Amino acid sequence: MGNADYEIQQQRVEVPPSKPFFKNLKSSLKETLFPDDPFKQFNNQPFSKKFVLGLQYFVPILEWAPRYTFQFFKADFVAGITISSLAVPQGISYADSSFVPPLIYAMLGSSRDLAVGTVAVPSLLIASMIGKEVNPHQNLNLYVQLVLTATFIAGIFQASLGLLRLGFIVDFVSQATIVGFIGGAATVVCLQQLKGILGLVHFTHAADLVSVMRSVIGQMHMWRWESGVLGCCFLFFLLVTRYFSRRKPIFFWINALAPLTSVILASVLVYFTHAEKHGVEIEGIAVGRSFAILKNYQIDGNKEMIAFGMMNIAGSCTSCYLTTGPFSRTAVNFNAGCKTAVSNIVMATAVMITLLFLTPLFHYTPLLVLSAIIMAAMISLIDYEEAIHLWKVDKFDFVVCIAAYIGVVFGSVESGLVIAVAMSLLRLLLFVARPRTCVMGSIANSMTYRSIEQYPNASIVPGILILHINAPVYFANASYLRERYIKLSPTDVKLLVLANPGSEVMKKLDKSKFIDTIGQDCIYLTVGEAVKACNFILQTCKAKAKSNDIEAADNNMTMVYLESLKQLKPYASSQGDKMDIQFIPFILLWLAEKKKINKRNLEAIVSRLLKASSYS
Repeated sequence: MGNADYEIQQQRVEVPPSKPFFKNLKSSLKETLFPDDPFKQFNNQPFSKKFVLGLQYFVPILEWAPRYTFQFFKADFVAGITISSLAVPQGISYADSSFVPPLIYAMLGSSRDLAVGTVAVPSLLIASMIGKEVNPHQNLNLYVQLVLTATFIAGIFQASLGLLRLGFIVDFVSQATIVGFIGGAATVVCLQQLKGILGLVHFTHAADLVSVMRSVIGQMHMWRWESGVLGCCFLFFLLVTRYFSRRKPIFFWINALAPLTSVILASVLVYFTHAEKHGVEIEGIAVGRSFAILKNYQIDGNKEMIAFGMMNIAGSCTSCYLTTGPFSRTAVNFNAGCKTAVSNIVMATAVMITLLFLTPLFHYTPLLVLSAIIMAAMISLIDYEEAIHLWKVDKFDFVVCIAAYIGVVFGSVESGLVIAVAMSLLRLLLFVARPRTCVMGSIANSMTYRSIEQYPNASIVPGILILHINAPVYFANASYLRERYIKLSPTDVKLLVLANPGSEVMKKLDKSKFIDTIGQDCIYLTVGEAVKACNFILQTCKAKAKSNDIEAADNNMTMVYLESLKQLKPYASSQGDKMDIQFIPFILLWLAEKKKINKRNLEAIVSRLLKASSYS
């Protein structure tokens, strides 16, 4: 194939037209902050319609309320009563947090199934950080004020991140990190509930495993066997009901009512047996001291962050604790058949009635049953199955998960959070700064090129190194890629070609004049075209090199031939003026032996000798 023929077949890789800087910046920001294009519905609409759509976007209740029916209300009422049976016993000390925030979320939230409530990860963080500054036993009022202030500030941050469309920041925390961190937090919360289960009065405020176990073992003489037996029985009951409900989802209500049933049974038992006189502590003694309750940690989008931020801002002004959307309560809400966020309004109403009229009934609720409820909730969050899955799929993710877990359990919640975020960022940096590179080979009987590690039947193209980089090339990985190239390339590279570069890459190559350096003909649309061109160049170079070798060999042979004639001149004189052509093969053999000429070149010498007209 000639060079002209090949150039006709090559498809030119075009450089996209450049855009003005501010237009390009606007496009990049829009793609980053508004990937889902939430305001597409506002296009080509009159101002009045845009105003209504804007209200519906920021206050979703205005969108679905006009279509609300009585059938929806019946389903939401059942779901609301069901989740209120979880909200009251799980957070008696701060049940008012299940009143105001759900009302705010019902108006601003976009999820129909999410049930608002308190969770343990932020509770554990707040208790750990504020507890270092203020002792709740010595100055309870200041402690509560700081907690509410922290809730207000958290709401400001949540709403700001949502309004500024910065919710994508949470994407930098990997699933492995979340699993390890939540598992560690759940373990710490379970350990702290040993105080209520064992009936201990004095207990450490530290959250690490060593401190908690030292406090538990150091007070063995103060363990209350009555409290321990009852606590273990209620914990077993809660775990069995949860297991049964998961095996038979149709009986979800059993798991939903189990905490409330446990509270009622324990309160009745304490009331009739006067168990508080035998070492069983009751809730009336420790109102407002428990802040650890968690169902799950949920990553929310920008719109949800606005709703959560607003409900925490409003909640902190009405003495409500930090709230979000617990996973298990949301699952119960979903299984109960909720249709809209009205289920949160029903739950808030039920909680309000409980706080106003039924609070005295919870005076005899023993702390051990509340500890059992919390431990049952925490055990389900230690996701060992996901950890095993990470071990099978990605060993590095498993290490990240275990590191986050160990950081929380053996260090503190703060150190565990730092380790979790740091490991996530390290994972991201390693992926970008040390990208995976693979050598590609040709699949037989096709124009397809794939990694030779993934496809053992792929064969390396002789003389051509096809390198695929699974990440953008920039300053942080340039040196690493150069080292990889040196390792993978057995010889010096004579020519660099690019296959299918992206539009942004082509723009940068064009503006940096790199295309002028390597030539436009070294950029190809596909790997197949690039390999085809490289093969053509290799064949051309080999043919030229072979021609030069033959010419050099011919010149050398001619010199050897002329030199040899001088040595054969006496013999030629004895045979006459001319040497018979039949002696040529013998002369050649003699030359090959005498001058060490490669016998493969004999044909070329014969051809040259036959053209000679004389041998003098």
